Amino acid sequence: MIVPFENLPAESRVWIYPSNRPFREAEIKPLKNDLSKFLSNWTAHNQHLEAGFELPYNRFIVIGLNQEKTQASGCSIDASVRFIQELEQKLDLILLDKMNVTFKQGDFLAYKSLEDFKKMAKEKAINKSTIVFNNLVDTVDDYQNFWEVSAEESWHSRFF
Repeated sequence: MIVPFENLPAESRVWIYPSNRPFREAEIKPLKNDLSKFLSNWTAHNQHLEAGFELPYNRFIVIGLNQEKTQASGCSIDASVRFIQELEQKLDLILLDKMNVTFKQGDFLAYKSLEDFKKMAKEKAINKSTIVFNNLVDTVDDYQNFWEVSAEESWHSRFF
C-alpha cells in the first residue's frame, strides 16, 4: 500500500538508488507511475507493505518502508531489486552501482566513480566540506538528517 513518503515513521527503512544522470522531464511522470504501481502491490508473505517514495533532485529514487506494520522479507526485497533493475533497463540508467559517489559541486550534482572521487580528494578538487550524499543511511530519520552532509561527517571522510 502506497502512502506519502512524509507520512512514514522516522524508524521506517529506506533504500536509496542514485542515478548516473538526472531523470529527464519526460521520464518523471512515468517513473512516478511505475513506482506507485509497484509500491501499491508490494507484499511480504501476502501482507501489503506500507511504503512511499521520493525523487530528490530528480536524481535519486528513495523508497521508504514502514516496518512497524509489516517487515520486509527476503522475497520482497528481491522483488524491489528486480523492479529497480527493470527501471534501469527501461530508462537506460544506472541505479544499482554502489561503487560511485554523488556530491555537490556548486549548484550541480556530480556522479563519479569511487576511484575518481578518491583522485579528486587527493588532488584537492574536493575537500572535507564538500556536500556528499550518504546513500548508506537506512532509516527515514537518518535520511532526513544525515543523507546530505559534508564529507567529513560521512564515510567519505576516509578519503581526506
